[in-house]
Amino acid sequence: MSKKKMRNIGLDVKTPKETCKSKKCPFHGNLPVRGRVFKGVVISDKSKNTVVIQWNYFNFMPKYERYERKNTKILAHNPSCINVKKGDVVTIAECRPISKKKSFVVIEKGGAEK
Repeated sequence: MSKKKMRNIGLDVKTPKETCKSKKCPFHGNLPVRGRVFKGVVISDKSKNTVVIQWNYFNFMPKYERYERKNTKILAHNPSCINVKKGDVVTIAECRPISKKKSFVVIEKGGAEK
């Protein structure tokens, strides 16, 4: 049984223990990552190989001198070697467009949100 070599993606993240044969995996395929890196929570994993990531932030409104709560939702590719589920905290990185709305890929799985 030959073990496929894992690529170095250039980011300081833990490499997955499992292997996959997907070409859209940054570790086992040929998908380069570049640009922005975010950390968020998986709020949906219903689609095949796709997860919805959300993170919250505060935006200052000068007119009212108050902060408003906002959130951002992004679709990301979920490689089978990482395989995150709903409620997991993940790190995503920007890559080339994979589909119409997916331009990010999951690169690391953290713990579950409390």
